[in-house]
Amino acid sequence: MAKEQNHPEANGVSVDPSSKIEAIKNLIFGENIQEYNSEFEAVKKDILQKKKELQHLLEETRAELMQTIDNLSTDLNIRITELENSLQEKAESLDQEKVDKSTLGKLLIQIGEKIRDN
Repeated sequence: MAKEQNHPEANGVSVDPSSKIEAIKNLIFGENIQEYNSEFEAVKKDILQKKKELQHLLEETRAELMQTIDNLSTDLNIRITELENSLQEKAESLDQEKVDKSTLGKLLIQIGEKIRDN
């Protein structure tokens, strides 16, 4: 008798495993199964919609961040170039203003001679 219960055919009638599952679902959930299924589908659709919205927001944020990074990079490059130019101008100005050691020595000798002569 135990052999007959494990056999897919009961009393000569083929029993589909999915129909067994459906029968068990009906016993457990009763008439509310359709309501549960529709609520589950609604939740599933809502989750998918929220996922799409989040992906869209992520793409927008990524694009804004990339634009901000590009702007900062451009601004930084401009400022570095301005600083380099300013430094170069200051270096050239210092070169023009500094007195040559030999010229300074000659001037000091002339001042010394003038002091000695007076």
